Amino acid sequence: MAMNINNIEEEGYLTNEGKDSQKVKKWGLLLLSCTFNLVGLTGGPLLLRLYFLHGGNRKWFSSLLQMAGFPILIIPLTLLYRQRDPNLPNIKFFASRKLFLFAALIGLTQGVDRFMYCYGLSFLPVSTSSLLVATQLVFTAIISFIWVKQKFTPYSINAIVVITMGCVLLGVRSAGDRPHGVTNSQYLLGFFISIADASIIGFILVSTQVAYAKANQAMTYPIVLQFQVCLSFFATLCCTIGSLINGDFSAIRREAREFDLGTNAYYIVLVSVTIVWQLMFIGRVGIIFCTSSLFAGVMSATFLPISQMAAVITFHENFAAEKGMALALTLWGFTSYFYGSYKKTKTTKSASL
Repeated sequence: MAMNINNIEEEGYLTNEGKDSQKVKKWGLLLLSCTFNLVGLTGGPLLLRLYFLHGGNRKWFSSLLQMAGFPILIIPLTLLYRQRDPNLPNIKFFASRKLFLFAALIGLTQGVDRFMYCYGLSFLPVSTSSLLVATQLVFTAIISFIWVKQKFTPYSINAIVVITMGCVLLGVRSAGDRPHGVTNSQYLLGFFISIADASIIGFILVSTQVAYAKANQAMTYPIVLQFQVCLSFFATLCCTIGSLINGDFSAIRREAREFDLGTNAYYIVLVSVTIVWQLMFIGRVGIIFCTSSLFAGVMSATFLPISQMAAVITFHENFAAEKGMALALTLWGFTSYFYGSYKKTKTTKSASL
């Protein structure tokens, strides 16, 4: 069931020139998706941490903000609908009900996942949270192996092992990393919740790939965007219910008045969180559409050093030796994975000649 950029759609109706054009478009889409993913993974955690550092304390509401930006997708969907080619009857513009059902179920899971992420980040530095969430690559690989029969190589196994070692190192040497005002028990709670969140992210990535494969229709980018709209709607619904139960909406005005950076800055941060995180999710589903869930996990983890450095520069976070070692192990794991993928691709091409 593993997907790749060359066979994501049924293109039997295309000429060789048309196929080349489609391939170029897909590579362009992959590059754009990776860019969105990078912007979201770098800016999203920083904005959320800014919210928590300066007086924000609403976990369900901050989770809601991450998912609530999906209405902006109506604009590109409208443009794509007007530009659709009516001469291609084999390609449907609208997603099937089966795919929408998958999106709804994944969306509810995504809502819980976002709450867990915010809860963990409220007690952890951005750099530590990013390293812990990067372990989603381990969970993605394991779930891919069980669910979609993803094949492992010594390089991918090595990547999983060393990334796990980095996570363990952070857990053992956590005392010097605890933010001011956070108790040891709160730090450990945030640590383990972030690990659990990483496992759910792995499940979401793989289940998205499975949904694409079982949709019983040719997957196109408009359908991917519709999938994201439905997913985000149900994730937003989940977070909205949590916010209502927790009384978050009634506390917004008070929280804005008490925000350290001022009321206007508070609302600017909220809007920015909504936009930046939606870019991340659009990028992620686009990467899965073009490649696979495991590659999406690898790309997310590959952007980790940028997120790390941004957190250190923005919030002057402590970057102790054990954190540097964990980052080095993580980068080692990513390099191992990519080198293994390169060798596998090279071997496959040689065998086909």
